[in-house]
Amino acid sequence: MIAALAHVRNWIFDLDNTLYPASANLFPQIDARISRYIADTLGLPLDQAFALQKRYFHEQGTTLAGLMAEHGVDPHEYLDFVHDVEMDVLEHDAPLVAAIAKLPGRKLVFTNGDAPYARKVLGRLGLGEAFEAIHDIHATNYVPKPQPAIYRGLCEAYDLAPEQSLFVEDMARNLAPAKAIGMTTVWVNNGSEQAGGGGDYIDYTVTDLARWLHDVMEDQ
Repeated sequence: MIAALAHVRNWIFDLDNTLYPASANLFPQIDARISRYIADTLGLPLDQAFALQKRYFHEQGTTLAGLMAEHGVDPHEYLDFVHDVEMDVLEHDAPLVAAIAKLPGRKLVFTNGDAPYARKVLGRLGLGEAFEAIHDIHATNYVPKPQPAIYRGLCEAYDLAPEQSLFVEDMARNLAPAKAIGMTTVWVNNGSEQAGGGGDYIDYTVTDLARWLHDVMEDQ
C-alpha cells in the first residue's frame, strides 16, 4: 500500500454514482421516480414536484427528509417506490471487484439509500459479498448525509476509529463531516450532476475508482 494510506484500516464507500459510474444512468431513473412519487402523493404537476424535490434535497440532504418533515411521508413506502428501477444498466465490474477484494481491513457501504436497494446494486456489480455491512438510511433513523451526527453514529455502530478510516463519495459536500472527525476522504469526480464543489476536506480526487484502488495497492 502507498505509504500515505498505510494508516487506513476501514474502507467506507458511498453507493450511487460511486461504486458504479454516473454514466450508467441508473440514478436518473430514481430521480424521475422521486418526482413522480411527489406529484402523485401531493397532487402536484410534475414540474412543481421536481422543483420541490430539489429544494428538499439541497436544504435537508435528501428529498425524503423534507417529505417526512413537511408531509409525514412513510419512508418505507417512498423508498420501495423510488428504488423500483431496472438494474440492467449495471454490469459486473471485474476491476473494481478485484481492487476492493485486495484492500486490507474492514469494508462497509454508507448510503442515503436503503439496504435492499443497495444489495441489488452490489449484486449486479459483483460486489454482493464484498462488504461487512451496509449502513443505510434506516440505520441513521432517516437522518441523511451530510448531517455530522450520523458519521459519528456510523463509527460507533461498527467500532471504527475515524483516524483509521477512509471514506469515498461522489458528492463533495458529504465528505466534509467525514474529514472533520478525522477520516481520510476521496472524492469520485465522475461527472455526476450532484457532485460539485471541492475544498480542503478532500484528500484525494479520482475519476476512476477501480484504477485508483489498484494504484493504492500496487506494492502489495
